[in-house]
Amino acid sequence: MSLKARFYIKKDIMFIKMIGEMDQENVGSLRDKLVKIINDKNIKHLVFNLKELTFMDSTGVGIIIGRYNQLKSKNGKVILCDINKNIQKIILLSGLSRICIFKENEEESYKFLEDELWITN
Repeated sequence: MSLKARFYIKKDIMFIKMIGEMDQENVGSLRDKLVKIINDKNIKHLVFNLKELTFMDSTGVGIIIGRYNQLKSKNGKVILCDINKNIQKIILLSGLSRICIFKENEEESYKFLEDELWITN
């Protein structure tokens, strides 16, 4: 199966809806695209919607860790939301729970970031 990613940007937050399988075969162009958009659009925070992600291996985990490292210098956050049961197990075992924030959905993620921005600015 393939991987599709749908993006939209609101302020300095990029929302990414992942659909399909996030594995070694499917993530090369995604990684490049994310790095470019984050740099070109001055993105500070990422919200990964994982509701329709059916599989993720260590390469997929590496994509998320890499974006966390890319945003760390901007004091940015990586949020994972709408996590399905299959992916939840992988996330817990991978250690992503130590660096990512978990929210129910995109709306809750946006509200969290807006509140965070209001408090820190």
